[in-house]
Amino acid sequence: MSSPQRRRKGLEFRTGTPKRFVVFSFKDFDINQGQKFEEWEQEQILSNMLTRLREICAYSVEEALAKQIIKIYNSFPENSDFNHPKHVPEEVKWATIRIKGKERVAGYVEDNVFFVVFLDKDHRFWISEKKNT
Repeated sequence: MSSPQRRRKGLEFRTGTPKRFVVFSFKDFDINQGQKFEEWEQEQILSNMLTRLREICAYSVEEALAKQIIKIYNSFPENSDFNHPKHVPEEVKWATIRIKGKERVAGYVEDNVFFVVFLDKDHRFWISEKKNT
């Protein structure tokens, strides 16, 4: 009796180092600061955010940084309307993603994961002086 042979039917296996695409986590999302998903949905911003996050998933963190899609600030901003949440470690590298206009998603990056912490529709996480006004 011969043993059955398994064949790979059109499956290709990748070799080499796989590209580590950006992925998102909402495990540290802070419902006490910024806005909730429901508010962004009512203001028709939520679908813009989801579309933007889906687009970003096609990049590695290095590519997203090079294209300035993700902007890293390292420490928590001193000039902010937000407070550092107690459930987020102090040493994380804080970052933002521009959604559209003033809208930002703020969080931090570890490896290839962007942890979403705040929804910031009014650009109040990292307050900067207005340019060309």
